[in-house]
Amino acid sequence: MQTLTNVAEMNAKSERWNTRLVGHHDLNGQGDGMQLLKVGQYAYVAHLGVHDMALSILDCADPSAPKLVRQIPHFENTHSHKVQIAGNLLIQNLEKPYFAQKGPQAAKHQAGIITYDLTDPTDPRPIGRLEVEGAGVHRMWMTDGKYAHVASSWPGYHERVYLIADVSDPAHPQKAGIWHIPGTKDGEQPEWLSFPGQHAYVHGIIPEGNRAYVSIVDGGMAIVDISDVANPKTISHINWHPPFGGYNHTSMPLPSRGLVLCVCESVKETVAEDGDKRIWVVDVREERQPVIRSSFPRPTPPAGSPWKDYDERPRRFGPHNVHENRPHYGYRSEHLIFSTWYNAGLRITDLSNPDRPEEVGYFVPPAPEGQGAPQINDVFVDEQRLIYLTDRYNGGMYIVEYEGPDITP
Repeated sequence: MQTLTNVAEMNAKSERWNTRLVGHHDLNGQGDGMQLLKVGQYAYVAHLGVHDMALSILDCADPSAPKLVRQIPHFENTHSHKVQIAGNLLIQNLEKPYFAQKGPQAAKHQAGIITYDLTDPTDPRPIGRLEVEGAGVHRMWMTDGKYAHVASSWPGYHERVYLIADVSDPAHPQKAGIWHIPGTKDGEQPEWLSFPGQHAYVHGIIPEGNRAYVSIVDGGMAIVDISDVANPKTISHINWHPPFGGYNHTSMPLPSRGLVLCVCESVKETVAEDGDKRIWVVDVREERQPVIRSSFPRPTPPAGSPWKDYDERPRRFGPHNVHENRPHYGYRSEHLIFSTWYNAGLRITDLSNPDRPEEVGYFVPPAPEGQGAPQINDVFVDEQRLIYLTDRYNGGMYIVEYEGPDITP
């Protein structure tokens, strides 16, 4: 655990505006944090898998001194970099990672969803699995303890599908429904992609009521009717790639405003390689015809920085994800948006005017030792508006306070 002195030193070395570092934990040297949630006093950090762990649990009752209480290792040649919690049910994905072992001696990877009983919030007890063929399960969303909405490989499809999994009996989770991108079922002709080098597969899903907002990597976003979970149906589709960069990571609805935020992940080291990746503000008031209204401002280094542009800094620069406004725990706002931008850290945006999003705060920690630059990866904001951040490789978990103006409608 980092000492208060170290936190003070890190705060002093950070780029920050309307924010301050409250606490930090290096996750016992397993600093490759991916998705994280905070439920009650506990933070649950899923790991990328370049180190040994799948999940870390931290007691954050005192956010200035988070305490590591449990770590669970990942299966060999498998990453479990996503975590979802509803009541006493915790689930993690099982997937072959992009850095998987290769060759005849490589270990077999696990693929699917593993379910845990979280009656003791510090001691998840494995109770069941949904096994799938192929690479496995990637991003997931579960808030009701009944259905998990996941991006998964599935027999008969050559790209990831949107799988609705029934987890109401967590010892025996099973398929409830499947939606796929037109052209990705075996034997189908491609329909939605028409430019060389594009990839069409489901990256993530956020449902809202009887609609699901599906991120399709280079295929933009689809709005899907899930009134009948066994037979999801496409309502509409929007894409901006090309001319802008693709890889839509997250499509987060702001339902009271008729908007969706589409976050295009940076996946390469430079903008020249990766294209112009943005967080798009999409108007879905007429859901049959979604329209782009604006995009978030591009972060720029503060005065005195050694870089004129974050693209000059080592490692990735650009969006990764946003705080996702979960319904049962955490902070919810359709006007104050928290997003992660890899080496440009955390950015906080006032979306009061959806045609002109405005930055109102940021936090960029110093580079973890030996890493060249931070790679701030995922974000969760709790009920007290404390911001929990992970670094993708070695930085661990940061706890940051927003000190800027309250943005209310």
